[in-house]
Amino acid sequence: MKKKLIILGMSQSRRLIAAIGIGIGLLSASMVTAGEYNLTVDKVRISTGEFEKTGIGYNGSSPGPVLRFQEGEEVVINVTNNLDETTSIHWHGLILPYEMDGVPEISYPGIKSGETFTYRFPIQQSGTYWFHSHSGFQEPDGAYGAIIIEPKGREPFRYDREYVVQLTDAHPHSGARIMRNLKMMPDYYNRKQQTLMDFFSDAEKNGFSETASDRMAWGSMRMMPADVEDVQGFTGLINGKGPDQNWTGLFKAGERVRLRFINSSAMTYFDMRIPGLKMTVVAADGLNVQPVTVDEFRIGVAETYDVIVRPKEDKAYTIFGASMGRSGYVRATLAPDEGMTADVPKLKGKPLLTMADMGMSHEGMDHGNMPSMSGEGHKPEGHSVEKPMQNGKMMDHSKIGSDMDHGRMMKMNKSAADPFYAPGSGLMPQASNGGKFLSYKDLKAQKPLYPYREATREIELRLTGNMERYIWSINGVKYEDAEPIRLKYGERVRFKFVNETMMTHPMHLHGMWSILDTGSGKWNPVKHTISVAPGTTVYSETEVDAEGQWAFHCHLSYHADSGMFRKIVVEGGPDNAANITPVKGERSWN
Repeated sequence: MKKKLIILGMSQSRRLIAAIGIGIGLLSASMVTAGEYNLTVDKVRISTGEFEKTGIGYNGSSPGPVLRFQEGEEVVINVTNNLDETTSIHWHGLILPYEMDGVPEISYPGIKSGETFTYRFPIQQSGTYWFHSHSGFQEPDGAYGAIIIEPKGREPFRYDREYVVQLTDAHPHSGARIMRNLKMMPDYYNRKQQTLMDFFSDAEKNGFSETASDRMAWGSMRMMPADVEDVQGFTGLINGKGPDQNWTGLFKAGERVRLRFINSSAMTYFDMRIPGLKMTVVAADGLNVQPVTVDEFRIGVAETYDVIVRPKEDKAYTIFGASMGRSGYVRATLAPDEGMTADVPKLKGKPLLTMADMGMSHEGMDHGNMPSMSGEGHKPEGHSVEKPMQNGKMMDHSKIGSDMDHGRMMKMNKSAADPFYAPGSGLMPQASNGGKFLSYKDLKAQKPLYPYREATREIELRLTGNMERYIWSINGVKYEDAEPIRLKYGERVRFKFVNETMMTHPMHLHGMWSILDTGSGKWNPVKHTISVAPGTTVYSETEVDAEGQWAFHCHLSYHADSGMFRKIVVEGGPDNAANITPVKGERSWN
């Protein structure tokens, strides 16, 4: 049967009624359903309340419909391209055959104008995910939507109703125009760069020598303290509505409300809070975690978080998310009745990065030996990138490349309270009310997805870039100049992300899960997107259990397009998996 979807939020009983209404029917939990869906890719009109533009959407709207699947079913999705250019749909976070992953030139050619492509794949998971175009800048131009997958069994937590809360950073300029402007002038959209007057003001406060030293340091890195966000001037949307349009979700006092947050932004991280309500995080990137109650959380580009709130009063509450650079925000409302509103918080002052964000200070700083963010002078990719285990320990290739001393640069990780956030003034998050701010270290898997075994090798991925030329890369090499990363089916690989830039990068591996090493052993969270803050080193491990070719990239749209992207090639398959013998490494799970 064919299904058209659907509804942004509804109670459990209403969901059942809606299911009957669209012909899903009542099926026993043991039966496997088969769903067929139709999507069209269209030119649409996007109105944010601040500007209108022509964009791209699905089934005539942006965001597209909320697709609801059932764990265990096989879905068939017919996608018809009504654009005058090639398109694609990537099912973000879904585990499926690589031919169905939707990445042109890696998994398939794409969908040409006027053609219909049929995706067919089994649903092997449950939770909150999303879908978007992987062609050009169609995603930032509006080609995105949400996916909800109902589990076979019962959830390990209770809720009375639910809503998708899908975030994005709509910009009056098209994605192609933004990319052209960034190439022409990297700070084209950065409205808080330092001026000569700022120099004199800082010199008066800190002294001429220290201020000049600071400016020289930033110049050596080809970055600026204001480089928290590449693109400003956007309007934040929730479910396609701007702050003044005020998307509203209804509740009855005392109900438990599940909010499925999805960050579909091109470039923007948001710090989310609901003043007056605690949020209990129950899932991250679609997978259940041990519940943790927070006042605020940062959601990276492409990440998803499910939270449960329980408003006990008959009043309105504001869902508010300030961008990480405090250049914009998203706003929506939870209320007992339509038309009710609550106060909208004010944006704080815009943060500036400091040398602490890179784990450096001015004392004894040698500007001739400052890290270069250009990638120039680094040895070609492949040099000291793969680290085999040797005698039970990792081989030390920390000093790779002629202009980077990782040991010096990354020293702050040894003392940082949380290695997933740099401890400088710019990026260290704090809850606005002085309460609890979610950290990756707070995330613990509800149930381990894989039995533990040691990784057989380590692959180092240095995140590199040059803001002056607006070039982003991995190991100093852009995608078009890079060889694929080759993995063997059946092995377990440890990825070491070393962020040599002053920007946070959300790294997304297609087709396989990333087990984020937070020090929690077998309870380490499993994610599909991992944020790597400036000046930090982050580890994840992957069970290589999906044959074929996959994408691996920064999910900031303009970083991926300008080179921070790799192809992964998995050699072998379940019938001829490599016989990989794990070697005992430096870390083990309890």
